[in-house]
Amino acid sequence: MRNRSGMKQNPVYSSVVFAGGGSRCLWQVGFWMEVAPVLNLAPKTIASVSAGATMACYLFSDRFSRAVEHFKEITSLNERNFYPLNVFRGKPAFPQYALYREGILAAIDQAALETLHHGPEIRVLITRPPRWAGPRLATLIGFFCYSLEKKLYSPVHPAFASRIGFKPEVVTVDTCTTPEELADLLLQSSCTPPFTPVLYRNNRPVLDGGLIDNVPIRILDKNEGNILILLTRQYPPERIPNIIGRTYIQPSQPIAVYKWDYTNPQGLEDAYYLGRQDGQKFLDRVM
Repeated sequence: MRNRSGMKQNPVYSSVVFAGGGSRCLWQVGFWMEVAPVLNLAPKTIASVSAGATMACYLFSDRFSRAVEHFKEITSLNERNFYPLNVFRGKPAFPQYALYREGILAAIDQAALETLHHGPEIRVLITRPPRWAGPRLATLIGFFCYSLEKKLYSPVHPAFASRIGFKPEVVTVDTCTTPEELADLLLQSSCTPPFTPVLYRNNRPVLDGGLIDNVPIRILDKNEGNILILLTRQYPPERIPNIIGRTYIQPSQPIAVYKWDYTNPQGLEDAYYLGRQDGQKFLDRVM
């Protein structure tokens, strides 16, 4: 980025978008850790969804190191992503929900939550299923639409789910008064049965906010300044919007770890270090 004299000029971003992507979101953290201190990034608003919201909370509470070390430990001890025999034992067959919640509460205590309350406004997107479908049917329909649209068009900002009645809802982190309430919100934004149970907020079912928009720029106001958008998967270049005031950043190569893989601590570390490498490449371009 250059100013009129031809000298390079550091970009100033007042808003940042943390896309969803499960375990792939470690890439965002690596990128942020490399770029934010150099550019003195101090956004006023964060738009986030699913695991991207969790990463944002870890970063802006200054608890990322604690969180990632804990998560690497529990994923190294977890042998499988699916335990079929648990069905006959009255236990969850998928361990992700319990491990995810444990990881949030291991990192974010009341002091960390207070730090979040004094930081940027973190907006978290959740999806409300249409009233004509129960939560399980809505899950099947919603994720079918999401997968089909991604397969056919690879859009950065999907639209199918909204067109058939799924509704967005935005909750800000500063409304959470306890770490448990924050964990509830982050899990609601990540609600993806069968990896999680069907979850409810205010007695109404919720689903992963990524069904509405996995890159939730639409929950920002139009006058919120330049926006840095941190993706977690690669898109064809022609699919990335070219809009003044938006900077879309995507991984330089596919992130190998699967988004619901809770058995692969090395994959988490690789995603993080790829983010750091891509962050340095970004700095080389803008400085």
